[in-house]
Amino acid sequence: MAAQITLYTAKICPYAQRAEIALAETGLPFKRVEIDLKNKPEWYPKVNPRLQVPAITYGGADHPPEAPSPDSEKIAESLVLVDFFNDLAPNHPLLPTDPVLRAKARYFVEAVGSRFNPAWFGACARGESCDKIFEAIESLQALLPATGKYAVGDEFTIADVAAVPFFARMEVTFREDIGAYAQGEGPKAWKTIVTEPRFARWREYYANLKARESFKKTFDEEFVKRAFAARFADLRKP
Repeated sequence: MAAQITLYTAKICPYAQRAEIALAETGLPFKRVEIDLKNKPEWYPKVNPRLQVPAITYGGADHPPEAPSPDSEKIAESLVLVDFFNDLAPNHPLLPTDPVLRAKARYFVEAVGSRFNPAWFGACARGESCDKIFEAIESLQALLPATGKYAVGDEFTIADVAAVPFFARMEVTFREDIGAYAQGEGPKAWKTIVTEPRFARWREYYANLKARESFKKTFDEEFVKRAFAARFADLRKP
């Protein structure tokens, strides 16, 4: 019998969606617990003292979410959990067997975190130029293979798990004009991304990611749209 996994997550959070996608891909059984990030339960420090999602309890006796078993392991951080779930899965589906491709997948993960994510958050939360997003997309696009559905070829890997939750939230925020930038800048940026030839390879890649069942079953677009609209409502530049 597999050890119990209780996942503490939040629909709004791209980091948490990484963990949910990895669980969907590996097929590991788990219990899902939604955490309201604006009103975290008083018991949540028992799970993660840093109060962040995603986090899990692993092993130990079955337990109510608010009272984790003292015998269970408490593990947090999205990429740590993605690797952990892959290690638990019998066929380790999220890492290629080829060491060069594994290295490329890990490098792509780093590039998402150091290039794309700061550019998207800077635009949405601080109203920074969308040119930084364009540069980030081009830098990731340059890492993609000439052919293949995903970041390192035709295998869906940790690279894709790391990227797609952030791509999807960029689409929602730009398309719906949600963010700190001046009104109209979001849809303008999104039109550039979806129409200009320089982003064609990235668009193909993103379409393949969105078609993945693990993404579709873990992304609640309407919830994300409402949540980000509320979050950024008071940040709009005049």
